[in-house]
Amino acid sequence: MPDPFSALMDLEGVPSAFAATRDGIDSLLRDRGLRRTSPEATAESLLRGAAASAAIEGAPYDLEALRAGEGDPLALAAARMSTELLGLVPTWQRAPLQALARLHTLVARGGVADADLGRPVDPAGARRLTALAQTLAAPSDAPGLVVAAVVHAEVATAGAFASDNGLVARAAERLVLVARGVDPAALTVPEAGHRAAGRAYGAALADYAGGSPASVHRWLLYAAQAFADGAEASPVEPPRGPRRT
Repeated sequence: MPDPFSALMDLEGVPSAFAATRDGIDSLLRDRGLRRTSPEATAESLLRGAAASAAIEGAPYDLEALRAGEGDPLALAAARMSTELLGLVPTWQRAPLQALARLHTLVARGGVADADLGRPVDPAGARRLTALAQTLAAPSDAPGLVVAAVVHAEVATAGAFASDNGLVARAAERLVLVARGVDPAALTVPEAGHRAAGRAYGAALADYAGGSPASVHRWLLYAAQAFADGAEASPVEPPRGPRRT
């Protein structure tokens, strides 16, 4: 069967852009001591990601408040979702739709009717998510970064859920990066990369929603840079002083 993800690697500039980004991520994590990182570093990365993702939706960016369990309700909801994110990796690998439903339930609880939690309310959006899940179930040689970028854009622009589709999309992107071995300890902060892009992020998603091959091409090139910026936002500090041999 055709591999839609791998086909994207035929687009001009995409292979080199994502190869450079992956090399940068690998180098950054290696230089910052990936093998010596702690659960606290992962938790901090997830918290920063939650704050950045909520800020994209208009919530105040206040890490200290979030650490204290206080602050904007949307940011708190994003933080709540982040605490269960890594536990959803096995679910994502076998049943992506179930994982998406759980993400929406976590972030939208108290904000929409219980009947709408985790359930697509838009039929066209639901069909798109089903098609995405079917594509994810097939083997693919595409880089994990490419898959993550497409998952993000598809979930965000499908608008399947009653609320918080962007928050769910960015969390799903994280799941892909972990599940596909790009960032297994979740130490990069891709949400921060999207936040740093400012209006360009929303414009890139709106462009992708147009559905043309050129729009997809532009989204992928945008995403490669956003992932690189998200790696730079990692909370893991680089080693200090000369390395011992």
